[in-house]
Amino acid sequence: MSCEKKYCYPYPRPMVTVDVAALRLNGLPEILLVQRKDPPYKDMWALPGGFMEMEETLEEAARRELKEETGIDAGELIRFDTYDEPGRDPRGRTITQVFIMVWKEEMGAPAAASDAKAIDWFDFTSLPEMAFDHALIVRDVVETIRNTPR
Repeated sequence: MSCEKKYCYPYPRPMVTVDVAALRLNGLPEILLVQRKDPPYKDMWALPGGFMEMEETLEEAARRELKEETGIDAGELIRFDTYDEPGRDPRGRTITQVFIMVWKEEMGAPAAASDAKAIDWFDFTSLPEMAFDHALIVRDVVETIRNTPR
């Protein structure tokens, strides 16, 4: 897509990403993480997610990235929070929208795909070291779950 001269700006623009906190709530709550196959943070664990494409909405990007990395067809996605701390991604200025989803068996069994080296469920008490600022994101998700009246 080319831009018309009158609509091109010389200002730097951030990249937009999405991340999905897929939760499994059978017994002890667990979160689905992918082990990164590629740099940055190769071999570290992260939430499934990635860059939004130009023709997508945030939710469409989240559904696509979840499917590409885990094979899961997303159910209801709930917008959680936006993370925009400068320096959160070594590839450049990146802003991410995080979604929460409760996994159900009919969505399919998760399997590593795309740029995921491995995939696994982790309970909130035994989380691995995570890429980017995903430990902060998961901590915020866990706090929200703990503070939500049942």
